[in-house]
Amino acid sequence: MINFSKIRLYKKPGFNKLLSPWFFCFILTASFASGQGSAVETEVVTELRTHILTEAGWAMTQDPITVTAETSPRSAGGKHDFYSEGDYWWPDTLNPAAPYIQRDGLTNPDNFTAHRLAMIRFSRIVGALTSAYKITGEEKYVTWAFRHINAWFIDPETKMNPSLLYAQAIKGRATGRGIGIIDTIHLMEVAQGILLMQQAKSVNQQQVAEVKNWFAQYINWLRNHQYGKDEMEAKNNHGTCWAMQVASFAKLTGNKEVLDFCRNRYKSVFLPYQMNANGSFPQELRRTKPYGYSIFNLDAMVMLCQILSDKENNLWQYETIDGRNIRKGINYLYPYIANKSKWPLKPDVMYWENWPVAQPFLVFGAQAFNEDDWLETWKKLDHNPKVEEVLRNLPIRNPVIWFD
Repeated sequence: MINFSKIRLYKKPGFNKLLSPWFFCFILTASFASGQGSAVETEVVTELRTHILTEAGWAMTQDPITVTAETSPRSAGGKHDFYSEGDYWWPDTLNPAAPYIQRDGLTNPDNFTAHRLAMIRFSRIVGALTSAYKITGEEKYVTWAFRHINAWFIDPETKMNPSLLYAQAIKGRATGRGIGIIDTIHLMEVAQGILLMQQAKSVNQQQVAEVKNWFAQYINWLRNHQYGKDEMEAKNNHGTCWAMQVASFAKLTGNKEVLDFCRNRYKSVFLPYQMNANGSFPQELRRTKPYGYSIFNLDAMVMLCQILSDKENNLWQYETIDGRNIRKGINYLYPYIANKSKWPLKPDVMYWENWPVAQPFLVFGAQAFNEDDWLETWKKLDHNPKVEEVLRNLPIRNPVIWFD
């Protein structure tokens, strides 16, 4: 709970001038308690307030870094094109000049990751600044966030092209692949941040329109290019993450057709064909990192429910004819989050010790189903992971900005 003894009001003439960040937080918390915000949201704000302001303080010192800051000689694209390389592909030790060979689950540390890291950094910055703006109302956070947003989407010298032709390339095999689309899940918190900050006084509405146009172009590419079509049809977490990010971008751009399409994918594809009757995800369990992949896919499924549910569409309560639903998915995995030693399969081949962290499925599941244990478990987990692999598979790091 908020420590009311620390609230200080800086008085100016007129009662309506009793404003301070702490007082703003008090009003925000009171509004949650009165029904304008959920009890879970109130607890999350209280739990994360110090972390949010620390992260925002760091973000306020950062200058924009986009895909134009660094390039790879192996990229077939230009300086405005996002480029990454397949994680599990390695040089052939018997023939270094040959095409790369696959080692599933084992990340090649020599691959080009600068663009991916820049995008994760961008997401972290905008997510932190949006969170700080939401809990304090201070415009300075919005102004700084839009410096980065403009650099990535508007400035002709530094912006990224709204396509992903050169992601997850493999030396000697492919200049880019559809599965590389998963790299832009880190634009989700950017899109959500823009959605929340767009009406702030300091925001240039022409810039907002240009940014939304960038995302509209990207949605079009994701739906119509063969890479996007391939990724949409993926049978595992790649298909889920295609829909998750497209839903996020469609919410920002107000694209009802795409939102409805993503809802239908969740109902007719993801639940019936990705989830087992017991709530597990067999396509993730068969991998060399079944624990991490199961967490990742459940987070994505839960975020689809969070993004796409409204008064007319409650995906949290939706279930298939044979009883598959999102609660069953959480119920299956939660015991192994609360106590990883109970995990019935072999440990993941890499990063086993780094999972779980403060997974978003715990927060939004707790809100949807009034499960206090899930929220208490979330509170105990790491809210500030540093391991690159964890960050890569944790696109939702700022739950405060995702509450309605």
